[in-house]
Amino acid sequence: MARRSYAARVAVSRLGAVKRWLYRNDRPHRLAALLNRGWAIVASAGLGPKRLATLEVRGRRSGRLISFPVMVADYGGERYLVSMLGEGAKWVSNIRATGGQAVLRHGRRETVRLEEIDPSVRGPILQRYLQVAPGARPHIPVDRQAPVAEFEEIAARYPVFRVRVDSDERKGHPMLRNE
Repeated sequence: MARRSYAARVAVSRLGAVKRWLYRNDRPHRLAALLNRGWAIVASAGLGPKRLATLEVRGRRSGRLISFPVMVADYGGERYLVSMLGEGAKWVSNIRATGGQAVLRHGRRETVRLEEIDPSVRGPILQRYLQVAPGARPHIPVDRQAPVAEFEEIAARYPVFRVRVDSDERKGHPMLRNE
C-alpha cells in the first residue's frame, strides 16, 4: 500500500481533530447534531451506502422517538452496531433501557432487537467497524489496520450490539441477501 504524502497525512489529522471537536465530551454539539439529522434523513430514505442506516430508539426518560445515523458493520455473517463514543453515548443507555428494542431504517423500516456483545469477543468486530466507518476512526484510539489484539485491549470501552431480526425480514435485507 502506498504511503500518503505529508500533505495528505496533515489533512487527515486535521479532519480527525475537527471530528473530535464536533463530539466534545462524547456528545455531539449543535453542528454535529444538525449534520447527524441530515445524515439520518439520507439514510432513512435509502440513499447513501447500504451500511448507513438510521437507528430509532425510545428515549429512556422522555419516551420520545430518537433517531440518528449509524454505520452497520458486518462480521461473520452478522450485523453489528458500535458506539464510537463509548459507554457515554446516550443511545447505548436508551437501547439498554428498552431491552434492545429499536428500528433500523435504510429505505425501509426494520424492527430489530439489539443484543449487547461480551467484551471478550468485541475485538474483531471493532476492527471491522473501523474498516467500514471512517467517521469513527478519530474516536477510537486504535488504527484500523492494527492487529486484533490491540482492539481487544480497548473492547470493554466500546459497546457493540448484534442486530437481530425476524427470519422473514432477514431474507430480504440487502446486506444479508448473499448468505
